Amino acid sequence: MTTKKITSLSKDEFKQFLESFDVVLSDCDGVLWKETEVIEGSPETVNKFKQLGKKFFYITNNNTKTRPEFVEKCKELKYDATMEEIVCTSFLAAVYLKEQKFAKKAYVVGSVGITKELETEGIKHCGIGPDIMDGDEVEMVKNFKPDPEVGAVIVGFDKHFSFPKLMKAATYLADPNVHFIGTNCDTERPSPNTNRFPGTGCFIQTIESASNRKAVLLGKPEPFLIEYIVKKYNLNPQRTLMIGDNRDTDILLGKRCGFKTLLVLTGITTQSDVDAINATAANAKDIIVPDYYADQLSDVLTMINSS
Repeated sequence: MTTKKITSLSKDEFKQFLESFDVVLSDCDGVLWKETEVIEGSPETVNKFKQLGKKFFYITNNNTKTRPEFVEKCKELKYDATMEEIVCTSFLAAVYLKEQKFAKKAYVVGSVGITKELETEGIKHCGIGPDIMDGDEVEMVKNFKPDPEVGAVIVGFDKHFSFPKLMKAATYLADPNVHFIGTNCDTERPSPNTNRFPGTGCFIQTIESASNRKAVLLGKPEPFLIEYIVKKYNLNPQRTLMIGDNRDTDILLGKRCGFKTLLVLTGITTQSDVDAINATAANAKDIIVPDYYADQLSDVLTMINSS
């Protein structure tokens, strides 16, 4: 099986595609926007999906914002979204600890998006913000006194990541009873230019190495998110479309759930990646092959308007 380009479908094939799903789950960064810049044509495509009666949900691995903040970002970029239509990994971290009946304090290597979601659930936290080493690292290790109330380490995207944070997280995780939570596995974020944009997975892997432990991962394509969205939205996998720019998270999630999948090339995955997929798909059973791909999401709108 190879992936089919949306714009190469016949009118009948495209009609069959469009009528094959009732629910759309879409990634955000790299599909709908890149950081603060909207991807041209994507808002109009989302609106068209809704006009056609499709339910549309925003499923993002981003953990730097809360759900209400994502609602505001959607409005700014001309998307119509409610809090119930958004799932982000900062929120999932709070959901996870709530399900665990967590009553201690979380040490957070991440952003205020995570801590705000924790506060919504009444979960105490510490560690947020800059933690700069003052003086000798040996003295810092000697003098650090772990907070006995800490019962979880949560790792997300942290622009203030530092050696002190690494040491403290690893120290807390020496206790096997302390939860180790990683918001998502993405080692790269869609970059606004040609520079590399390291993602949350880089921080998680560093702390995993320092602590000799593996984090429980919550975002795409992990089981926790799958169970949450299937139950929350009462999904029929055969009637659900997953859209994303990352084959290893978005498309893998769709494949694990039995969703139809559409890969767009405005984020992480490139045309050369697609060419490699199609060149090896016939002989590699474990390769992740999206059902369809498009240069950008607006290609779907172009096909709708021409059919």
